[in-house]
Amino acid sequence: MNLDALQLLALAAALGWASGLRLYLTVLLVGIAGHWGWIALPPGLQVLASPLVMGAAAVLTCIEFLADKVPLVDSAWDALHTLIRIPAGAALVAGLVSGWAGDHGQAWGVVAALAGGGLAATAHAAKASTRAAANTSPEPFSNIGLSLLGDVAVPTMLWLAVAHPFVFFPLLALSLAVMAMLIWLCFKFLRALVRRVRGPSPA
Repeated sequence: MNLDALQLLALAAALGWASGLRLYLTVLLVGIAGHWGWIALPPGLQVLASPLVMGAAAVLTCIEFLADKVPLVDSAWDALHTLIRIPAGAALVAGLVSGWAGDHGQAWGVVAALAGGGLAATAHAAKASTRAAANTSPEPFSNIGLSLLGDVAVPTMLWLAVAHPFVFFPLLALSLAVMAMLIWLCFKFLRALVRRVRGPSPA
């Protein structure tokens, strides 16, 4: 399946957004789609269809799936992946865009990297802050529910980007608005919690 310009733009946005939530699952799904010929990957992403890359992504996806279900372990995993998800999201989007941008591929690749990194950073910040706030609750069910939501959202959005881009873009805009609100609310909640734990400052 050859993607048109709108599908490529939607897939680029989906890759950046999804990388901030489930990087390894994103790499695995795109690799499988390219390997089995479901979509024609541009040159910059064809390496994802390599059996070696897909195998490594599958192992890491399983590890992330389990780590993301355990309170506190999920926050430690998110902290570690602050250094991984954002640049990886930028690289994936740049790899997608630079291959079909013609003579201006390098310039568009830089623009795509900035946009992809921004989307990945937003999704990652929303995920990490929301899960950190959920970890203040003694019950594990909210954590597991939030984790399963991410497990479902990533393949759904990647599929919509290719199959129904006109549905994908409004959902992406709504998702980013919700994420921005969650980041702000969770930051306020965690800051208040830290102040409460520290107690009143001495006069």
